[in-house]
Amino acid sequence: MQPVVLTTERLVLRAPTAADVDAITAACQDPEIPRWTPVPSPYTRADGEGFVSLVAQWWESDSQAVWAVFADGVLVGTVGLHHITPHDAGGQAELGYWMAAEARGKGYTVEAARAAIDWGFGELGLARIRWQAVLGNIPSARAARTLGFRFEGTMRQALTSPRGRDDGWIAGLLPSDDRAPVDWPVL
Repeated sequence: MQPVVLTTERLVLRAPTAADVDAITAACQDPEIPRWTPVPSPYTRADGEGFVSLVAQWWESDSQAVWAVFADGVLVGTVGLHHITPHDAGGQAELGYWMAAEARGKGYTVEAARAAIDWGFGELGLARIRWQAVLGNIPSARAARTLGFRFEGTMRQALTSPRGRDDGWIAGLLPSDDRAPVDWPVL
């Protein structure tokens, strides 16, 4: 599939390009990003270049749809639908995101993720989107709950990253869900 540009009230989501490598590299110096995601640490410019190249390959192969998120022309984070399964099989994907330190607390995560979710259900016809995070990632869990995800449980040693294996939380969202936040036992 070809990369798609999504716009919201405050944000522009587009595939990252070589021009974004320095901003991505700078944002990924924040220790909170590799703490909760599989982003390498230390994060080098070569990592940023590799990420931009991978995103292009993922779009081309229909396997992942990843966007760089911009507010007023400044990179504030990324959001993506990862591990997209074939659409003719009632496809599904995993929602993932990170926001730069200076962009947190402004609602950008939810706004960008909502646009990606709407696109996934509407354009891709996904039957399910899952969210998962390392156990204890409260900010990510709060965003997922705000988006209407339903908490489904704790997965023991299910998540892998350069750190090794971690316990994780999982939640799901269906196109028929009303997207109103519901109580989660971990929040």
